Amino acid sequence: MPPEEAVPWSQRIRRGARVHRALLSVIVLATGVFLTALAIGDYTPLSQNGGFHAINAVTDLSASNGPNYNLVFVILGPILVIVGGYLVGSYYVSRTRFEHLMLSRSKAEFLRNLPEVEDLLWDLTPNDEQRYELKKSELRIRR
Repeated sequence: MPPEEAVPWSQRIRRGARVHRALLSVIVLATGVFLTALAIGDYTPLSQNGGFHAINAVTDLSASNGPNYNLVFVILGPILVIVGGYLVGSYYVSRTRFEHLMLSRSKAEFLRNLPEVEDLLWDLTPNDEQRYELKKSELRIRR
């Protein structure tokens, strides 16, 4: 592997996103939920509540001819909830399916499920690829 300085930033970002895929998807989902809660707090009777009233005083400056960030929250929040929910769900479905397939003790069963395992590896981390290679060597599969 080349020294750290020789690796371009784009590759570092892609590798980091792949290694921390579960955490990043949870962060996207949590951010979407937070922004949606802020939007709901501004456009419902909850805006009169003490906590939301203080937040809205900072995010909605339209009374003084300033920007109203709550409009951005209304649009961006639900989009991030949908995207984050999909990312979290797909990661954990892939994770559970991969774990189930890796428990196989039979070489024939593992060979039968090999294309599915390799497909699942696209959604998982590099550590899972190492586990896959270890399992292949354990079962003496050459490929």
